[in-house]
Amino acid sequence: MVGLAIAGVASVGMSPRAIAQTSPAACPQPVLSRLTRHRVASGETLATIAQRYSLLPATIMGLNTSTQGGTVSPGQELLIPPFNGIRVAVTPGQTWEQVAQAYNSRADVLFEVNGCVGSVPSAIFVPGVNWFPGVRTTATATPADRQSPLQGYPLPRRSQVIVNYGWQPDPAQGKLVFNTGVALASPASTPVLAVGPGTVAFAGSDSIYGNLVVINHSQGLQTRYANLDTLAVRAGQTVRQGDRLGPIAPQGGDDESFVFFEVRLNSAMGWVAQDPQDFVPAMVLR
Repeated sequence: MVGLAIAGVASVGMSPRAIAQTSPAACPQPVLSRLTRHRVASGETLATIAQRYSLLPATIMGLNTSTQGGTVSPGQELLIPPFNGIRVAVTPGQTWEQVAQAYNSRADVLFEVNGCVGSVPSAIFVPGVNWFPGVRTTATATPADRQSPLQGYPLPRRSQVIVNYGWQPDPAQGKLVFNTGVALASPASTPVLAVGPGTVAFAGSDSIYGNLVVINHSQGLQTRYANLDTLAVRAGQTVRQGDRLGPIAPQGGDDESFVFFEVRLNSAMGWVAQDPQDFVPAMVLR
């Protein structure tokens, strides 16, 4: 199974936030507020300016329309970003996940380089995308043209979400953290169910996830079900929507029992975490 690295032993008494969180570095100022102004000196070319700032010439061309013919003039003032990428105009209502999908990027990366704000600004910087004539510099919503194969729900009945997907404030750490999935509260021993048909890619224990089942689905989708007590399936097994994967593990002390559920999409960067509500209709809050 490409893109999944899981090993270790099951942990006991884990918290849903411990499973959910990644630990980002301190959030920098938005890239578009950190542009350097460079005045072209006599003898400078687009290539030498780009080399001076360790950038591609295309990056400078993308931010400065007057240079898109490939030349610069002495005295001309240019905007220089701290690293390669393009400036993108965003239509109102877009989410970080939608913009990331449009540019084959990651929502958490775009969130960080654009100032860690919940609502997507009208203009953002997308790193790692090279400007060229005709490149799309406006992010617009594109409705899915195929029905998601994930039409089920991971539990027998709708449950309370105790950890949400995405960037959330964590009072215990005093900072924003990125949650790769959702934690659904439910009593221990509640059966966990496959949300769609697919093939079990992994069924075993992990030091972070506990007992974990990973299922690969059509359309490049993958679902993960963590914090199980025991495993009712094995790697390589074909499952249908609603098949039982194992019961929820009990929690120690007064902690609430839960299943941790992720949806991931296969990409050039591996299996990238997605908002379950975008692919599992039953997860949408009503």
